[in-house]
This record gives sequence, structure tokens and C-alpha cells, in this order.
Amino acid sequence: MSNKPIERGNPLSRNRLLLGALVATTALAAGAAPVALADQEARESDRAVRQGLERLVTAHGFPSAMASVRERDGRTRFLAPRAGERVPVDGQVRIGSAGKMFVSAVVMQLVAEGKVDLDAPVETYLPGLVRGEGFDGREIAVHQLLQHTSGIPEYTDVVADDVLAIRHTHYEPHELLDVALARPRTVPQNEKTYYSNTNYVLAGLLVQRVTGRPLGEEITRRVIEPLGLRETYWPGVGEERIREAHPRGYVVKDGTRTDISDLDPSWAWSAGNLVASPSDLNKFLAALVGGRLVAPEQLARMQRTVEADRFPSTWHYGLGLMKIDLSCGGHAWGHGGDIDGYETRDAVTDDGRAATVVVTALPDSNEQVEAVNEVLDTALCAR
Repeated sequence: MSNKPIERGNPLSRNRLLLGALVATTALAAGAAPVALADQEARESDRAVRQGLERLVTAHGFPSAMASVRERDGRTRFLAPRAGERVPVDGQVRIGSAGKMFVSAVVMQLVAEGKVDLDAPVETYLPGLVRGEGFDGREIAVHQLLQHTSGIPEYTDVVADDVLAIRHTHYEPHELLDVALARPRTVPQNEKTYYSNTNYVLAGLLVQRVTGRPLGEEITRRVIEPLGLRETYWPGVGEERIREAHPRGYVVKDGTRTDISDLDPSWAWSAGNLVASPSDLNKFLAALVGGRLVAPEQLARMQRTVEADRFPSTWHYGLGLMKIDLSCGGHAWGHGGDIDGYETRDAVTDDGRAATVVVTALPDSNEQVEAVNEVLDTALCAR
């Protein structure tokens, strides 16, 4: 999506430490007590990541930053800079468009079950819904929604142009879609990715029509619960506060910071309203790319990429999953997320090393965007 002190949920439910300096912990298995990760290689990697996080705050002006790194064996470390506002260990954040990976995974499960055909027209599942100036659901395939090659206009440019004005406004999915369908198509169809959050509103509506259940319930049942993602959830109707310990997120305008941690995320819906911790996001990525969430045939389809319009030339768009070329050679798979208050950058390598980087305000320059991406690259490349 385009998207101070620590805010806590129930402090007794988490027993989390506040950070003013680097914290490095590792969990050997789900529920295991954190222990020190002492090998020299990890310390050097952590040092490089921490230096990058420090620069995000001191040189690039983000209120705070944090990262989680997951090793191939599942050991996880949480990192934060000494500069900037303190953050809770592995605090929950709004992950914005990173939630598109969850939606796409559910669609791919339905494909494997024979309930959805990626090459079928959207009209098959949402009859009569997609009609507009220059686009028609009878001529748009399901896979084009997931890969942003449909040419359907963006709705967030209108709905979320001033997020401070709508932060407490509730939207239904069809209201978001109506805004998009009232706009003419301005980009080609099926040539390359022209990113539009409207595609994932339609994908969410498709899941609901096929399953007969709410999208949030399907994501919870099919993804969150099977993977044991204890800090990940789909916000309830009207739920504005992040449930557990979290860093505060800000809108920064003309040098003034406005706390926007509390907002109604319904304007993002299936395009980006999920909440998760960095370590949960890493766990999800490792499971997805490791083949534990979708069948091999569907995973291969997710990883078939095309050129993307709004991303660095080293990023390529699949079906809700992006291929990211790394400076150290090779690539990783992930999907960044922007929603007012938080930006996440996350990815996992083919051999299972995952990282998520979070800053607590959206970038307002290419320099800031590149700086966050560089920290992710460092986390995945440093050895």
C-alpha cells in the first residue's frame, strides 16, 4: 500500500523487553527460550545490519527501525539501533502489501483444490462485477489480478490521498472497488506489472465468493493457524488498535510527525490490512518458499515473474511474490509493504535465510527507499 514511547497491548501477555540498544536472540524451536547466538559469523552479520539500521534513523530521519533475521535452521535474531525511539522486541506492525503474499497463497491453495483456474476470466467467479472504461472482467484472467497485469485502475490514490482524514473511517470492499471502476484505464493490460491495489481487492472478493467464507477467516484457517503465526492476525471490523506491543508509526509531513498507529485499516482490506511481527513474517516466507504452504506446481507459478513498473530494476513481480536480485549474487523472494505508519521490506533466499526490516514512517524520497532496501540486502547477504 502507499500507503515517541512504546504502545503496548497487554504487557503481561508478552513479557517483552524495551530496546535502547541492539538485542540479539535466537529461538531453537517454536516456544523455546531465547539463547545467545555466539558464533563469529552471526555477530559480524548482525553488526552490519545494525549499522544499516542506525543509518536509517540518524542519516535518513526515520523515527525508529528494527529487523529480524532467521537462519536456515530456524534460529531467529531481533536487531534494533541504539538511535531513535525505542522499540519492543519483535513488535507487531501493519505489514501493508506484504499481506498480498497471504492472499495469493490462499488463491493458490484453491487452485490446487480445483476450485479456481488461474487462466479463467475473473467473470467466472465474479460475474458482472468488473465493468469499466477500458476493462472488462470477461477479458481479465485471474492470474492477471495476482500479477498486477490487468490494467485495472488504482483506488488508493482517491480513497487514501489524505489518510489522516480517513483514519477512523470504515470502508466495505465494494466501496473501494466502486472508486476504482469509476476511473478509466490508463495503462496497458498484460504487458508488465502496473501495480494496482484494486487487483487484490478483487482477489479477496474472489476468495470469498469461491469459499463462501470471509477472507480473514480463510487466511487465518489456511495460513496463520497451520504455520503457528502467533503474532499475525486479520483485524476485526472496526478494530483500530494494534493488539500487542508495537512501535508507534508516524505520518511525517513538513518535518512534523503525527502518530498514526491507531487507524481503521479497512481501506487497505485484502491489499494490505494484516498485522504481524517481523519474525512471523520471516516464518511465513520460509514456509511459503520452502514448499510447506502451497503445492510445488502452484509455487512455481507464483515465482514466474515479469517486469515491474514501480520497483527497482532488480525486483521482478510474480503472483503476489517478488524476485529480488541480491548484491552478493543470487536472489530472494518476498514482497515489501507500505501502509501509513510502517514500511516493511522482507525476503527469503532459496536456502531458507529470511529477513524483515521495518521503519516506522513511509519514505518520502528515493534515497530513503533505497536505504531501507539496502538494509534488507545486507541482512540476506552478510555472512
